[in-house]
Amino acid sequence: MTLRAQAYDKFTERLLSRDIVPGQFVSQRELVELTGMSLGAVREMIPRLEADGLIRTVSHRGLQILSVDIGLIRNAFQLRVILEKEAVRGFVEVATDEEIAELRERHLEARDAAQKGVTPELLASAQQLDWDTHDRMVDCLQNDLISSIYRVNSIKIRLIRHQDTRMLPELVVSVMDEHLAVIDAIAGRDADAAEEALVRHLGSAIQRAVRI
Repeated sequence: MTLRAQAYDKFTERLLSRDIVPGQFVSQRELVELTGMSLGAVREMIPRLEADGLIRTVSHRGLQILSVDIGLIRNAFQLRVILEKEAVRGFVEVATDEEIAELRERHLEARDAAQKGVTPELLASAQQLDWDTHDRMVDCLQNDLISSIYRVNSIKIRLIRHQDTRMLPELVVSVMDEHLAVIDAIAGRDADAAEEALVRHLGSAIQRAVRI
C-alpha cells in the first residue's frame, strides 16, 4: 500500500470516529498530526480526497471537511439505491444456500437479543452486521469500479448516520426485520421481491436521514 493510500485510510478512519467533523476547516499540518503521516503523503492524499468529495479547498481559509446537508443526503442515498438494487439482484443469483442461511441466522439472533434489551455491545454488533450485509451484496458483483464508488459513498452515508441517523437502540429490531425480508426473498431466489424489500429498507433509512 502506498503512503498516499495509507494516509487516505487513516484520514477516513479519523473522520468516521469523529476526530474531525463535517464542515470543519483543517490545515495540512493538522492533517499530518491527525493521520500520523508525512507532509508529503498528506499532500498527495488531498487531490484524492477532493476527487472523492470528502474535502474541498476554500480560498483564504484552507481545507474544509465535507458538510452534511440535505443535498448530500439526497445525492448519497439516491446513488446507494441505484447501486444496491443491481447488487441485490446479483446476490440472488450467486449467493449460496449456506451463506444465505448464515446471514438469516445472524439477523435472527440479533433481533431476538434486541427484543430482550439493547446493550452497547449488541448495538455495535447489529450496526456492523448491517454494514457487512450491504457490503457483501455489492462485492458479489465483482466489479472494482462499482465497489470503489460504493465505498466512497458508504463513507458519506456513515457520516450522515453520525448526524443522529445511525442505528439507534429502538431501531435494531425493525432494521433486522427489514433485512430479514430481503434475505427471505433472496432465499426464494426472487429478484423482484428482494429488490422491493431492499428499496423499502433504504426508504426507511432515507426518511430518518431527512429528519436531521
